[in-house]
Amino acid sequence: MPMLPPDHPGRLALSNEVHARPPQPLETPSRSSCLAVLIDPEARERELAHITTLCVNHGVNGPPDGASQFSATLGTMDFKWERHGEFSIYAVFISGSSVSPFKETAASRLPDGWLADVPGTTLMAAHAKVVAAPEGAPGMSLLTAQFDGNIVIGSIVGDGAAIVYTDFRVHADGFARFVVFDMALTPRQAGRIVQRLFEIETYRMLALLALPIARQQLPRIVEIESALAELTGRISQDQHSDDESLLRQLTRLAAEVESLLVSSQFRFGACRAYVELVTARIDELRERRLVSVQTIEEFMSRRFTPAVATCTTASQRLHDLSERVAQTSALLSTRVDIARERQNQALLASMDRRAKLQLRLQQTVEGLSVAAIVYYVAGLVGYGATAVQAAGVNLDVDITVGLAIPLVALFVISAIRRTKRRIARSEAGLSTQEL
Repeated sequence: MPMLPPDHPGRLALSNEVHARPPQPLETPSRSSCLAVLIDPEARERELAHITTLCVNHGVNGPPDGASQFSATLGTMDFKWERHGEFSIYAVFISGSSVSPFKETAASRLPDGWLADVPGTTLMAAHAKVVAAPEGAPGMSLLTAQFDGNIVIGSIVGDGAAIVYTDFRVHADGFARFVVFDMALTPRQAGRIVQRLFEIETYRMLALLALPIARQQLPRIVEIESALAELTGRISQDQHSDDESLLRQLTRLAAEVESLLVSSQFRFGACRAYVELVTARIDELRERRLVSVQTIEEFMSRRFTPAVATCTTASQRLHDLSERVAQTSALLSTRVDIARERQNQALLASMDRRAKLQLRLQQTVEGLSVAAIVYYVAGLVGYGATAVQAAGVNLDVDITVGLAIPLVALFVISAIRRTKRRIARSEAGLSTQEL
């Protein structure tokens, strides 16, 4: 008898998510290489095939279809692969130290040309080495040799368990460099520190993908803001301007702003998410200052944060601009609608005046029509009376015609009124049916 209700379909996958992508335990000394590539969805199958080829050459089964992560021991190296939303990470780990700084790296254990054939475009590549800490602080000559004389950033991390150095530069081989001096690291702690360093560099680069877009859009944003300010000024000052033309110009600005938003907001949103990850990974290092050396957090605050602020500013200005264009368009549309209502009222008033004139003309025509009908009917009566008189009947023609005129007039007027009433009742009936 089962002890629990049926599992939710995603229970195990969701439970195991917190255990996904664990750090690789690293003994001291050891070397690691990491590559992060941006990859299109269409290239995912080629990616799996490329990894499978590497595994088969070492007598190991490749990742299964649909896998998002994979790790295996390939000869003398440990290999890891992780698939993320828009990028993939490849990492190689080997034990031992190298005589020449960053010459015999972990990536050198891979077959020649294998890394170059990885599908996608390189976003981040870095080497890291974990070595025993020397007696006392590492000398500047040692650091100069490790980082080709560049300015070094470093700190004590892991509550004093290690010292980390880097220069956050891409060296001639295309890789950045990290050196971890082991003071009291466990293998898993060393693996976590190296993983965090690689992730800081990866997420930093991913966040900065929004910077070229921001730099490209900011000049156009300034131009649109100036154009909008000019249009708004014309709307507020010139009450007799061509509102339809202004509305068309505002519509074009609104369309351009929305186009800029659509083309950039995914990247700006991703930038914000990656910045949070960079900040979290730096916090996890638990840095302490070294004498006369910038910490990683300080370096990011001085170099990385301003670049992120540029992206945030561009995104916010685009959103603000969209709202302002919408508000100005609504204001101008209201003014155009009011102008149209006034025109419609003037048109209706003109139509009403015309209707009254037509009514008066119709009444005049009706009066003339009554007179004409009476005249013709009286003439007919006169002809009839004359004929009767000629037949020998004693009849006064003039009196007969005179008496007939008012009778005919009353009859004609009565007939016209009855006709009007029938038309009015007919129109009222049609109006009721339409309702």
